[in-house]
Amino acid sequence: MRFFGHLTEKPWLPAQGRIDDLHDGAAFSLPKAELALRIFLAVVTVLFMLLTIAYAERMVAESWRPAPPLRLLWLNTGMLVLASAAFQWAKIGVDRAESSPLSRPREMEHVKWGLIAAGVFGSAFLGGQMVAWWQLNSMPSFDITHPAVAFFCLITGLHALHMLGGLVAWGGTATRLSDDVDLARLRLSVRLCAIYWHYLLAVWLVLFGLLFSGDENLGFLLAICGLK
Repeated sequence: MRFFGHLTEKPWLPAQGRIDDLHDGAAFSLPKAELALRIFLAVVTVLFMLLTIAYAERMVAESWRPAPPLRLLWLNTGMLVLASAAFQWAKIGVDRAESSPLSRPREMEHVKWGLIAAGVFGSAFLGGQMVAWWQLNSMPSFDITHPAVAFFCLITGLHALHMLGGLVAWGGTATRLSDDVDLARLRLSVRLCAIYWHYLLAVWLVLFGLLFSGDENLGFLLAICGLK
């Protein structure tokens, strides 16, 4: 409703001019860091969408062969889900610590263990992905010129690079934990980490569900890309 209200504004009228003079000049209510993160994630979304569409377009060629299934990816997916849940737990803890000073020591313990768990599960996901690449490489049918295999390495590699960036941010947040920490700054840092890791989980679930969890989903991918 607010958007349509802006469309009907008449800035040339004196009454509207007085209203505009009261505006504080801020275009967004989000912190600058969160706004920058959201813009970055929008760009990353476009990148993965283009890769998914390219994957689907290559599938319709006669020479297409699906990539060999890797059961380890299911376990890796579970690790990523747990990492995202741990970040959410830490975010809830720091929110409560800021809103209720009396319970701050207890909630900061939750934040600490939530961040530790997030780092452990996130690292486990990356380690599992490396093992998956090794398993794929050790298969007799492995051929890097195989389109599906090449796409698998490219897409999972890009996702892993973003995971590494997330671990760097996680490390910076974890080192801020101390008794005299600035809660407002820590809260923003944990919130940004949680948003980033929830996003990485969502991207992985889409990629894993459409591309790497079995041949039965490939037809659905072609349908949503308008290729079938």
